[in-house]
Amino acid sequence: MEKLTRKYGLLTAICMVVGTVIGSGVFFKAQNVLAATNGNMPMGIAAWVITGAIMIICSAQFAVMATKYEKVNGVVDYAEATCGKSYAYYLAWFMVNVYYPSMTGVLAWVSARYFGVMFGWSLVSAEVLALAGFFLIASYTMNALSPKLAGKFQVSATVIKLIPICLMAVVGTVVGISNGTLPQNFAGVTEAVGGSGSGGLFAAVVATVFAYEGWIVTTSINAELKNPKKNLPIALVAGAAIVVAAYVLYYIGVAGGASTQVLIDEGATTAFSNVFGNIGGIFLNICIVISCLGTLNGLMVGASRGMYAIAARNEGPKPEMFSQVDKTTNMTTNSAIWGLFVCGFWLLYFYGANLTEGWFGLFNFDSSELPIVTVYAMYIPMMIMWMKKEKDLGVMKRFVLPLLAIIACGFMVFAACYAHGYSPYIAAQAEGTFKCPVIFYLIVFAVIMIAGAFFKGKKAKK
Repeated sequence: MEKLTRKYGLLTAICMVVGTVIGSGVFFKAQNVLAATNGNMPMGIAAWVITGAIMIICSAQFAVMATKYEKVNGVVDYAEATCGKSYAYYLAWFMVNVYYPSMTGVLAWVSARYFGVMFGWSLVSAEVLALAGFFLIASYTMNALSPKLAGKFQVSATVIKLIPICLMAVVGTVVGISNGTLPQNFAGVTEAVGGSGSGGLFAAVVATVFAYEGWIVTTSINAELKNPKKNLPIALVAGAAIVVAAYVLYYIGVAGGASTQVLIDEGATTAFSNVFGNIGGIFLNICIVISCLGTLNGLMVGASRGMYAIAARNEGPKPEMFSQVDKTTNMTTNSAIWGLFVCGFWLLYFYGANLTEGWFGLFNFDSSELPIVTVYAMYIPMMIMWMKKEKDLGVMKRFVLPLLAIIACGFMVFAACYAHGYSPYIAAQAEGTFKCPVIFYLIVFAVIMIAGAFFKGKKAKK
C-alpha cells in the first residue's frame, strides 16, 4: 500500500504553527482586551502574556512527547502511547468530526466576511456564505491535489500576514511615542464597561484564549515531516514563541495609533488609518483575508488527514478505503473528501446557529470556540498517564512540565465554560430562562462520540 512521504521541512512546520494560530483573531481581539480592562494597557499586555505562556507550556509538553512517539498523526500517536488505543481512537474521532472541521468552517466564513467588507456585503448575506463555501472547496482542492503547493502557500501566507503585524508593531509604536498617544494610553484607564481589577484581567485572558488556538494542528503532519523527532518539537516551541511576541508587540503598536477609547469603540482599523492613512484600512482588510486563508489552509491540513489517522490503525468506518494514499499526489484523498464534507456541515451549522436568529433552538452554540472545552480536557489524561509511565525521564520532563500543562489545560476548559455557559453575564442576559450553551454542546458531543463507538473495532476487509 502507498504510504505518505517525508515532504515537509522545519520551516513549513514552524509556519504551520504561526500561520494556523495567527488568523483573524489578532486583528480584532485587541479591541476585546481593551474593553475588558477599561483600557488598562499593562493589564492587557499581561493577559496576552499569560495566555501565551499557557500555549508555550502545552507546546513544550507535546514537544517532549514528539521526541519519544512517532507514528501517523502526532496528537493521536501521543494519546495511543499514553492512554491506549481506545482513547486514541475516540480522540481522533473527535478531532476529525468536531474539532478540525468546526474551526475550518468558521475560518472559511471569516475569510469571506473580511473579503465582503471591501464590497459592502452584509455579514449574513448569501454572497458571503457562497464565498465561504468556495474558499472551503478551494482549500480542500489545493490540499488534495498538491500537498506541496499547500505547504508553500502556508509559508507565503504566514509571511504576508506578519507584514501588517510587524509594520504596526514598529511604526505604530514609533508614531505613538512621538505624538504622545502611547504614553497617554499606558497611563490612562477609560470609562468603558468592565473592570480593571482581577475580574478585568480574567475577562481579558478569556478574550485572548481563542486567539491562540490551533497550534496542535501541526502534529497532524507528523508522518510527512522530515526528521519529525527533531523538527516537530522545535516547530511547536519556536512557533508558539513567535506568536506570543507578535501578539504583544502588535497590541502595543495598535495602542500607538489611537486613544484606547477610540480603539474600544471602533477597533484596530482606525489605528491603521491614523498611522498609514486611509489606504491602511483597505490594506488591513486584504491582509486579514490572506491571514484567514492561511489559517484556513492550516486547519484543512488537519481536517483532510483525520480519517486517515483512524484508518491507518485499522479502526473506524471503511478503514480499507480511508487508509488509501493516492500514488500520484501522495495525498489521503478519501480521507480529505470526508474532511470537506464535515467542514461543510459545520460551516452551515455556524451560519445557522450564530449568524441568524438561530435555526437550532437550545442547540445554538458557538462552534468556533466550544470544541476547546473538550479538546483541552482530553489532553489531561494524557499528561497524567505520561507522569505514570515515563519512569526513565528526569523530574522536570516527567512531573513538572506535564503538571504545568494539566493546570494550563484545566484553565482553558474553565475559561471556555465561563465565557459560554456559566458566567454571570450570560446568566443575567438569560432573564431567568435556562440558557447554557455548554450543556447543549456536550449533548451534541456525546451523540457524535456514541456514533464513533458504533464503528470502533471494525477492521478492514481482507
